[in-house]
Order: sequence, then structure tokens, then C-alpha cells
Amino acid sequence: MKLTWYGHSTWRVELGETSMLIDPFFGNPKTGLSPEDVETPDYVLLTHGHADHIGDAAAFSDATLVAVPELAAFAEDELGYNNAVAGMGMNMGGTVACGEAFVTMHRADHTNGANTGYELELGMPVGYVISDTAPTELGDADSTTFYHAGDTALMTEMREVIGAYLDPDAAALPAGDHFTMGPRQAAIAADWLGVDYALPMHYDTFPPIEIDTATFEDEVESHASDAEAVVLDGDESFEL
Repeated sequence: MKLTWYGHSTWRVELGETSMLIDPFFGNPKTGLSPEDVETPDYVLLTHGHADHIGDAAAFSDATLVAVPELAAFAEDELGYNNAVAGMGMNMGGTVACGEAFVTMHRADHTNGANTGYELELGMPVGYVISDTAPTELGDADSTTFYHAGDTALMTEMREVIGAYLDPDAAALPAGDHFTMGPRQAAIAADWLGVDYALPMHYDTFPPIEIDTATFEDEVESHASDAEAVVLDGDESFEL
């Protein structure tokens, strides 16, 4: 599985012949790319409707959309999408086959809405667990699994559900503080999830979320000694 970080919360996941783009937003200082520079993926996964997560989603409307039903409907009405998974959005707890990948949706602790001249609620914010095998109650040592936490606070479901039953190998965790977890809570999340690799995201985009990534690395070493902190440069890839 190849993971490419385009800054903020924007990731490309490539698994075999299947490609996914999560939360396309190229208006961030970590990437040197524009949407036109990025090949349209097979699937676009949206965690929630804030502008820094769907800002460039319309550029990839030929892809199959994965989102909660409320956000899927908004994307169809406002962003040009007409091809949601299974003809409709999915919802929390569900798993869908997306090409060669299995995508499981789990909630995130955050808010969700779109400012379209009035405030529009777009359902629950979510994260995604992406694996090359279908999730089972018991962790599969032979599977490769990536967790994109979305915008979230630290939550016990990371320890009790996602880590225990979905068994991710790597997690992209928001670490910028202010709007989401900061470095310490992200490191605790990495420990609770039991991941081998913790990758920070959602930082340095705006002044309130600027951090020293060395702090993230130190916190992971202190709180999640079994995890390795992997700090990517914008547009850099990591092979899982």
C-alpha cells in the first residue's frame, strides 16, 4: 500500500490497481501541486464538509464518491458527483469494497457543515480504515491496514473498537491542536490504536495549527513506544 501526503488531511492511497484520494484540498502550504497535477483516482473519500477538506473535491467528480449520505447528497448537488458507492452514501460501521480495497467508516469527534450562504449540516464527521482484506473480529497479521482518522479529538473508540477489531498498521492522525487533537493526544491515540507507524496531518496550514513536528515525534516516543513517528514532507510517499 502506497500512501502519499499532499499536506493538511489530503492523502492518496494506492492499493494494487485501486487508487483513492481522501479530503482533496490543495490550497495548503505543504504541497506544490494543484488539482490539475493529480490524476483522478478511482474513489474520493470525504471525511466531512469543511472547506479545508472538500475545497478541491469538485475537480475529481469523475471518481466514485464515498461519504455519509448527507455529504454524498451535497456533493452530488453542489460538487458535480453522480457516482456514490452503491448508488448512495455509506455510513458509520459499514464496510464497502472499493476495487481491491475494503473501506470501513468510523465516526470522528468533530463538527460538520458547509457554509453556502447559510449553514448546512452534513451528517456525522468520520474517519476511514482502509485494508487489503475484509475486516474480521480478530486482527489479521497478513493484512495491510491504514487508518485516516479525519478531524477528531482523542476518543476511546480508538482503543476499544478501531485498534482492537480493525487493527490498523499505520494511522494518519491530526496533530495541529486548536481544531483537533494536538501532538500529545495524537500520540496517545497511536498507543491506543496499537499502530506501527503514526503519521501527523492537519498541521501548519493556518497559524492556529502550526506546530513543531519534533514535539509530535517526542510525544509518540513517550506515549506510544511501539509506534514509529513518520513525518512526511508535502507530496512525499510512504510504502506500508
